[in-house]
Amino acid sequence: MKSCEIWRLEMKRLGFLLRIVFGLWFCLAILRPVTALRPLRERARSWGDEWLVVKKDENELGPFAAWNITGTYRGSWRFLESTNGSSRFPDFRKSNGNSVFELVSTPTKINGVHYVQGVIIFHDVFDNEHEIGGAQIRVEGVYIWPFRQLRMVANSGKEGEFGQDDENILSNPYHLLGVFSSQVFQESPRDKIWKRKHSPLYDMEKHCNVEIAAQISRASSTQNDGDHDRYHIEGLMESPSVDDDGDCFSPMLLNATSVNIEVYYNKAVNYTLMVTFVSFLQVLLLIRQMEHSNTQSGAAKVSILMIGQQAIMDAYLCLLHLTAGILVESLFNAFATAAFFKFVVFSIFEMRYLLAIWKASRPMNNGEGWEAMRRELSVLYSRFYGILLGGILVMYEFHRFLKPILLLMYSFWIPQIITNIVRDSRKPLHPHYILGMTVTRLAIPLYVFGCPHNFMRIEPDKNWCICLGVFMGFQASILLLQHYLGSRWFIPRQILPEKYSYYRRFDQDTNHATDCVICMTAIDLIQCSNDCMVTPCDHFFHSGCLQRWMDIKMECPTCRRPLPPA
Repeated sequence: MKSCEIWRLEMKRLGFLLRIVFGLWFCLAILRPVTALRPLRERARSWGDEWLVVKKDENELGPFAAWNITGTYRGSWRFLESTNGSSRFPDFRKSNGNSVFELVSTPTKINGVHYVQGVIIFHDVFDNEHEIGGAQIRVEGVYIWPFRQLRMVANSGKEGEFGQDDENILSNPYHLLGVFSSQVFQESPRDKIWKRKHSPLYDMEKHCNVEIAAQISRASSTQNDGDHDRYHIEGLMESPSVDDDGDCFSPMLLNATSVNIEVYYNKAVNYTLMVTFVSFLQVLLLIRQMEHSNTQSGAAKVSILMIGQQAIMDAYLCLLHLTAGILVESLFNAFATAAFFKFVVFSIFEMRYLLAIWKASRPMNNGEGWEAMRRELSVLYSRFYGILLGGILVMYEFHRFLKPILLLMYSFWIPQIITNIVRDSRKPLHPHYILGMTVTRLAIPLYVFGCPHNFMRIEPDKNWCICLGVFMGFQASILLLQHYLGSRWFIPRQILPEKYSYYRRFDQDTNHATDCVICMTAIDLIQCSNDCMVTPCDHFFHSGCLQRWMDIKMECPTCRRPLPPA
């Protein structure tokens, strides 16, 4: 028996050791394919794929390591001379500016030579009456990677004809989102076509040979770059004339550093997370406001124009984010999520609240049927979507005045302020709704036009952001003061219309007690005259009873006649 127990113990130990060995073998089997999935630049490769080993550490790089220079580069340009010395193109008045390179490098059959194709965008080139600020040149050439030399010339291909390699340029999210933001926030496609036709770049392509000679070097990486390799381009662009009549313009020095697309991705994803979080807060604020005005009288105090204007803004934001997600396929999930939340805010909560306000402010007719109500409802929907589509056309036609149009759209509190004054409404909006909506509505425009490093690559405009913040704060301050001090607190008494007084004098000779039909208790008209309210139809109620009743319905509890605001 003892020998059997000893044998069992030995078998358990052996089984335990076999499990450990099997686990180690399994881990090695899993990790070995992972090392094979590392980037190709870490594997053995050379002109003969035999002796050269390419590592990520620059100290271990051989003199003939192939760097993949495909990507986006941002930098600057400047003339070597103080000003452009050419008389052929006098519009080249500026001496420096910003530039963006979009390059695609593909290997060729010749060892050590890559074919390079791309686009170079020069900003702040022209200074003329047509406001043609930049130029775009399509280039192609070779990259001799053993010597880090880049040679390119202007591509003579027709505009609009793209090769297979151009699909890589067009699918670059940095390029696509830049095009999207420029079309939406900066200039329309029609303006671009007009500027292209009137640009001196056409004459330059006809009379000049653009040649670029550059040197590629590894740029110093930062903590945000991670394992991403960044490269620096420094070179000279010359323009000898076709007819050997001198240079078209002075030599131009180019400097550009590659952009880390991963950081750019993170910026776009963080923006969509911010939009999603803001939309969630707006849903909570709308629910709070709908609970605050859940009665017919409370909903009738809210301006339908104010809610409709905010619903149109959310519909535009939903369309913009959905379009950006369709345009940039790699970021579709992030932008589609933001568009979905904006769609929920617009189509479910704001449209539902819009219908509740319309129903509360609509006069009730006893003999009215469902057909009449359906006609009025269809008119309401047609007006809303008509304004929505008309606004898109207006922004397209007056694209240059986009910022004033945005200021006009962000005046959505003004209809509520005017409604409070005209109707003398008491506390139509919850203070949390006023403050929350003011802050959340400012998040997107302040990021787009105020953040210096936004992913849309739009130059910040601090003055416009300050004007927008002051304008929104001024509207919210008036609404809050109307909430606590009264809707007409800033209107002089001399110009105010005559207001009905529910504490008006009544016949004191009445000797009998009157019952309040709300609480069903008696009202002593002689002793309790200060605690008694009289309607225009001469019905008596307790002050507290009638005030609570008017928060629900603005009609007399006895005869159902409409009541003026208290």
